[in-house]
Amino acid sequence: MVQKEGKRDRFAEPRAFRDRSVCQGEAPGSEKTPRVSPRRQSSPGAMEDTSSQKSGQSEGALGSLMPEETPANFICVKLEEYEPTDFSTKELILKKAREVCTCDYQTIITFFCRLFPVLDWLPRYNIKTQLLGDVVSGLLVGIVAIPQSISYSLLANQDPIYGIYTNFFCNIIYVAMATSRHNFVGSFGVLCLMIGQSVNRHLQLAGYSNDNAGSSLAGNSTSSSNGTGACDRSCYAITVALSLSFLVGLYQILLGVLQLGFVAVYLSEPLLGGFVTGSSLTIITSQMKCLLGLKIPRHEGVGSFILTWVDLFRYIQNTNICDLVTSLVALAIIVPVKEINDRYKEKMKAPLPIELLVVIVATVISYYFNFKERYKSAVCGDIPTGFRKPTLPDINLFSSLAVDALPIAVVGFAMTVSLAEIFGKKHGYAVRANQEMIAIGMCNLIPSFFYCFASSAALTKTLLKESTGTQTQVSGLVTSLVLLLVLLWIAPLFYLLQTSILGVVTIANLRGGLRKFRDTPSMWRLSKLDTVVWWTTMLSSMLITTEIGLLVGVCFALLCVIFRTQRPRATLLGKVSNTEIYEDQSTYKQLSTIVNIKIFRFESSLYYVNKDYFKAVLYQKTGVNPILLATKHQRVEAQANADTANSKSFFGTRFDCLKQAKKRAEKPPVDACPPSVGMHTLILDCGAMQFIDTGGLSVLKEMHHDYKEIGVEVLLANCNPSIRHLLRQGGWAGKTDSGGQLAFHSVHNAVQFAEQRYHVQQEESKEKKDALPDPEDLNFQVSL
Repeated sequence: MVQKEGKRDRFAEPRAFRDRSVCQGEAPGSEKTPRVSPRRQSSPGAMEDTSSQKSGQSEGALGSLMPEETPANFICVKLEEYEPTDFSTKELILKKAREVCTCDYQTIITFFCRLFPVLDWLPRYNIKTQLLGDVVSGLLVGIVAIPQSISYSLLANQDPIYGIYTNFFCNIIYVAMATSRHNFVGSFGVLCLMIGQSVNRHLQLAGYSNDNAGSSLAGNSTSSSNGTGACDRSCYAITVALSLSFLVGLYQILLGVLQLGFVAVYLSEPLLGGFVTGSSLTIITSQMKCLLGLKIPRHEGVGSFILTWVDLFRYIQNTNICDLVTSLVALAIIVPVKEINDRYKEKMKAPLPIELLVVIVATVISYYFNFKERYKSAVCGDIPTGFRKPTLPDINLFSSLAVDALPIAVVGFAMTVSLAEIFGKKHGYAVRANQEMIAIGMCNLIPSFFYCFASSAALTKTLLKESTGTQTQVSGLVTSLVLLLVLLWIAPLFYLLQTSILGVVTIANLRGGLRKFRDTPSMWRLSKLDTVVWWTTMLSSMLITTEIGLLVGVCFALLCVIFRTQRPRATLLGKVSNTEIYEDQSTYKQLSTIVNIKIFRFESSLYYVNKDYFKAVLYQKTGVNPILLATKHQRVEAQANADTANSKSFFGTRFDCLKQAKKRAEKPPVDACPPSVGMHTLILDCGAMQFIDTGGLSVLKEMHHDYKEIGVEVLLANCNPSIRHLLRQGGWAGKTDSGGQLAFHSVHNAVQFAEQRYHVQQEESKEKKDALPDPEDLNFQVSL
């Protein structure tokens, strides 16, 4: 980049202490340096335009200094800025358009390789070192995914076959478009809960019976005479889910194309943790009726969590003993085995697929003991094999589903991107957030034509996939092959599987979300605000609704960020002995204070939200309110003038004049005395300020003016280039004799400058005092 002569930032830098002759440029054994005129001398913080001096050049020192001029043992460091590049919106748009419209062989190859990362890594796939880990991991994840696909379908208010469809198609698409090597994309409990709530709400609006709500399985479907013809409850439920999945995928693709992957950063870790825990408690509540074999209405909206528990206790006498016993036995088997798998996963070659084993054994027992006919247990019913013909989403439902799809899309891509980045950092490969958003969007958009509901990266299956040695997304293809076997041949065998077993499988996989309660004490010790965000999001997601809970959590987290910047930490700094380091006096012991100098640090950017707090805390910490002091000084002067005006006697007036002349002769000049406020310099450490807006600049101007009225000089230190540019353009200190405001590279430089300038002022005041006549002689002459 070409450098042009233009604006320069100047800073004060200390020079080794020298005697008066050297300070004036007369170094021993060298030629005399021309003295610079006082009007040409710049202060260490001057930020005016220069055109003839080179960067780093020092200026001569002055023999006598004005109050705001640079002491002799300081030099001005002038940093030349790069000339800003001419910005033209029209040229930028044309440049981007030419880049997009350029069509050659290399551009096409690059585009498809970025859109389909599989084209990049698959040709380099090492069969000898990677295939075994991918096959083993894919088989294990596929085995675990079978019962979870069926159980999560129940949670999403869908038939079991649609959960298997979702996991099958999403894995194939994600393999081709993902940059993550470890994510498993499929049915996710929190998303299934949100989908089920939306589906149930639309079923009620469409007039379908809610006598057996929460069981939309094929064997329990109820027809309706609401004008939808042959479409029964199950048919309408999947129609709503398909339209919802289409909109979710469309939102996610648009976010990825528009490069809005940064939206995920607004979902902080405490917020997501609280949301998952609150949703987990809601899921457990919704599955309790399956464990007890109760038929109660599925509540939606605010307070559904509490209403569901009220109904559970109201109808507790109708509990199906067979379902209750099988649920307790299944829980007693699955939970301990999964705990053993988690604890000894490093020593075990592969985790025990206890869920699938329990599902198989429970299905066999239900078949031989005929639980459905003998004990009226709820079962999965008929699960068809093969695939259904593709269908189009119902466009008429888009308007009513547009709002429901937004939080599902946000949660889906947030979980996917978060897991992808976690395992990418752990295993040392790059993950592109925007490409992940496009990939998960396609996993929702395309499968919506094949009877699949919305999906995202699933936490438990992703952890299992990573712990079992997966190397690439080839393991996802293996998992899809396992699910394909279920779709073609095995699915009908689950006809007599009790729904209570599916509820147990769902609850057992929510242990991770419930474990977050154990982390809250340590989180409280680390950050109280993060803990409050976690509890707020958890309680609102549980007690209100999942969608509103997520919105409440995001808004509350943003308010916490605003609160942190609105009332940030503000401290006075002290010097660490024999160093150039300055630290917080309220935190560290044995810090030395600088006489008559206050060093104030404001640990946030200065803008319109916290500008009033900045002034208030500054006055509080320094103990000096310049406005009050100036007002008090004016009152004292007014009172003195009034007393003088009341003197009417000629001799009294003459006597008073003699007394005042004597006092004036005895009193040294104001410049030579330390200010009555207890400090002569205020240094602002701006190292923690990222930016200053116009409101903050106005506060700085007011503060500089107010302190100057009471004789206190304000210096800035550690300002970044953007702040220096704003200060220079805004002229926060106004036009001074020294040519600009005072700014320093470090606090130590500012302290040195303030001490030495004050020393020079003291010497000059002493010289002026010596030049005055002796007070007694003056009194004698006046008396004569």
